[in-house]
Amino acid sequence: MNATTDKTWEHAGLGLFITLGGLLLLLTIAAGTGIGEMSISIETTFAAMTNKIGWSAVALNPIQESVIWDYRLSRALVGACCGAGLAVSGAVLQSLLRNPLAEPYVLGISAGASTGAVSIIILGVGVGTVTLSAGAFVGAFVAFAFVALLSHGARGGASKTILAGVAASQLFNALTSYVVTTSGNAQQTRDVMFWLLGSFGGVRWPEFQLILIVVVIGFLICMYFASALDAFAFGDDAAASLGIPVNIVRIALFATTALMTATIVSMVGSIGFVGLVVPHGARFIVGHNHIRLLPTCMVAGGIFMVLADITSRVVLPQQVLPIGVVTALVGVPAFSIILYRAKSTT
Repeated sequence: MNATTDKTWEHAGLGLFITLGGLLLLLTIAAGTGIGEMSISIETTFAAMTNKIGWSAVALNPIQESVIWDYRLSRALVGACCGAGLAVSGAVLQSLLRNPLAEPYVLGISAGASTGAVSIIILGVGVGTVTLSAGAFVGAFVAFAFVALLSHGARGGASKTILAGVAASQLFNALTSYVVTTSGNAQQTRDVMFWLLGSFGGVRWPEFQLILIVVVIGFLICMYFASALDAFAFGDDAAASLGIPVNIVRIALFATTALMTATIVSMVGSIGFVGLVVPHGARFIVGHNHIRLLPTCMVAGGIFMVLADITSRVVLPQQVLPIGVVTALVGVPAFSIILYRAKSTT
C-alpha cells in the first residue's frame, strides 16, 4: 500500500511538473512573439492571437497584428518544436549508445542531413519541403551508418563513437562546402552558408504543421520504447535478457531520431548542442527514468530553443545572429564540463 501510494504521489508530482513546464513554455513562446525589433506588449500579443482564432475582437494596429501572427508566432512555435525534437533525439541517442556526449550534432547526423538538404537546394533535385526533408533524411541516415561502421556501434566505446562522429562531421561538412562552392552562384552560396548556421527567419505556418506532426509522432514512438531505453543503460545483453528485441528497437529509434533531425535541419539548418545540453539538465531534475526524462526534455528543449531565438534577435542591434551561434556559445562550455566529468569517472 505504501509503495502504491508513493508511486501515485510520484506520478502526481511528475504531472504537476510537466504542467508547470508547459505553462512556462507557453509564456516563453509569448515572450518570443512579443520581443523583437518592433517591441509589442504581451497584452497585444495575446489579443492578436485570440483575435485570429476567434476568441476575441480587440481593435489592434494591423501592422502589429500581422507581425505577431504571420511572422513571430509561427517562428516561435517552430523553434519550440525544433528544440523539443533535438532534445528528445539527444536523450535517446545517449541511452542507446550509453554515451553522455552523443547527440545528432556531435555524431555527424546534422552534418549529413545538411549535405542531403543542400544537395537538393543547389543541385535542384526536386522542390518543396517534403522533398527537401527526404534528402535531409537520406543524408542523416548515411551519416549515422558511417559513424556506426567506424565505431562498430556501442561496442566501439564512448570515445571511439565520438571520434567517429567528428570524422563524419568533417566529411559531410566538406561535401556540403564542395556542393555549394562548385554548383551554387554567389547569392545561393551566401544564403546557404547563413542557413547552415541555423535560422528561423524563413519558417511560417506550413513548416510548423509539418514539424509538429514529425516531432509528436517521433516523441510518441520514443515514449513507447521508454522502458526499453531504461534497459539499454545496463547493456544490450541485459536488455535482451528482459525480452527486448534489441536490434528492432535500435533500428526503430535510430530511424526516428534521424527523421526528426533531418526534418529540423531541412527547415532551419544545423543547430548544435541542444541535444547535448538539455538531456543532461533534464536528468539532473527528474533522474534517468525515460518515462519522466523524455517529456521533460521535450518541454525544456522547446523553452531553451525559444530563449536562444530571442537572444539571437536582441543581442545585436539591427541584426539577427544565427541561432547556431547562440546554442554553441552555451553548448561548448557544457560539452567541456560533460567531457571532463566523463573522463574523471573512467
